[in-house]
Amino acid sequence: MQWEVVIGLETHVQLSTKSKIFSGAPRHFGDEANTNACFIDLALPGSLPVLNRNAVEKAIRFGLAIDAKVANHSVFDRKNYFYPDLPKGYQISQFDLPIVLGGKLSFPVEPKKGAPYIKTINLTRAHLEEDAGKSIHGLVQGHSGIDLNRAGTPLLEIVTEPEMRSSAEAVGYARTLHALVVWLGISDGNMQEGNFRCDANVSVRPVGQKEFGTRCEIKNLNSFRFLQEAIDYEINRQIELIEDGGKVVQATRLYDPDKGETRQMRTKEDSMDYRYFPDPDLLPCEVSDEWIDEVRASMPELPHHLCKRMQEEFGLLEYDATMLTASRDIADYYLELVNQVADHKMASNWVMGELSASINQTEGMKFAEAPVTPTLLAKILNRIIDNTINQKGAKQIFQAVWAGEGTDVDQLIEAKGLKQISDTGALEGIIDEVLAQNQKSVDEFRAGKQKAFNALVGQCMKKTRGKANPAQVNELLRKKLGA
Repeated sequence: MQWEVVIGLETHVQLSTKSKIFSGAPRHFGDEANTNACFIDLALPGSLPVLNRNAVEKAIRFGLAIDAKVANHSVFDRKNYFYPDLPKGYQISQFDLPIVLGGKLSFPVEPKKGAPYIKTINLTRAHLEEDAGKSIHGLVQGHSGIDLNRAGTPLLEIVTEPEMRSSAEAVGYARTLHALVVWLGISDGNMQEGNFRCDANVSVRPVGQKEFGTRCEIKNLNSFRFLQEAIDYEINRQIELIEDGGKVVQATRLYDPDKGETRQMRTKEDSMDYRYFPDPDLLPCEVSDEWIDEVRASMPELPHHLCKRMQEEFGLLEYDATMLTASRDIADYYLELVNQVADHKMASNWVMGELSASINQTEGMKFAEAPVTPTLLAKILNRIIDNTINQKGAKQIFQAVWAGEGTDVDQLIEAKGLKQISDTGALEGIIDEVLAQNQKSVDEFRAGKQKAFNALVGQCMKKTRGKANPAQVNELLRKKLGA
């Protein structure tokens, strides 16, 4: 039987506010346990929540970025369930009336087989809620501890329609969503700190069947690799189970990366099990059209708009522009660089090539933290453009600046003897020597073998220790050979 996979994602994005969503307690990661929780976070009797305006504004910003409907009127509800790190015994969330409805997101997909493609999916909603605390296991044998520093951290839960059909599509969506929330400045996006966590709802059905199969939810996937591995495992598990005559049970599962498998955590609740009702301590959230317009006016240029502008203004290919707008970090670097370099394509190649490779060798480094700043890279590239150095020499200067040998590009070129030989007379003398010493290659070229010409160019570059201007060598060599 041929099977079709159905995937929907629920993504919890921690919003980068200074304080929590309903209290003034600080939102810091890594502090000593239970030092960032106040009486509201602890749910002490008589404490009342107060909504954080900045969290609402960040939700509005996201809604505008995905062309969704930002609700003028939304309501906070109590979602009732017991969990040790949920002090109140319920979570303040939104249910029937969320702040963001609908929207779309387009993203690139790189399947294991076949060519990459662009997919667009619909989003169901995005709603505001508070995060729970965190259970700590293993500090004391046989006991668990509770850290409430995270309790009350503002979350934006973003829910998709079940329109993804492979783990590659799920990863493509998650990567693009992650880049967008960081780009908008609404989240730090640090997955190791839990700023961006995905829950994957996975089911399978026979190809052609309209009804969905029974789904399982895989909770708290905090890396793109784990997301893909967990979904692939769950797809295979469900297909094997059904084909062996079993039935999939709706459940919440966890992914164990060490074993590469999902395991059941609890049978899955439906919305009725949570007994939602409007929170009596919070007024409805009213968002005026004027406020929405103010947020819209403060929005940065969105990635897809900038991608199109890069193609139109800088003459970049769609692929190059897409890569350069994959994150705000790389886009800001390129935009600063391209204003100082006439050759926009060369600037693009260096950012995606030499610069990206060097940054990737240092874990956690951002483009803004690179030792070779946009201004320094511009000086190097401009020395290629004015024929002072060639590409090989430029890479040596780049690595020297990166290693901290200096920031005066011209001084480094002189010190390392990398200045190109562009004097026609000097080059002609060198070419004459090469032709005299390589008669066989000369004869082969005149007999129609192009490789022989490349060999002669190589000999010229070798003789000048790579300092000759390659374009000039090519031109003079062809002239000498009568080609």
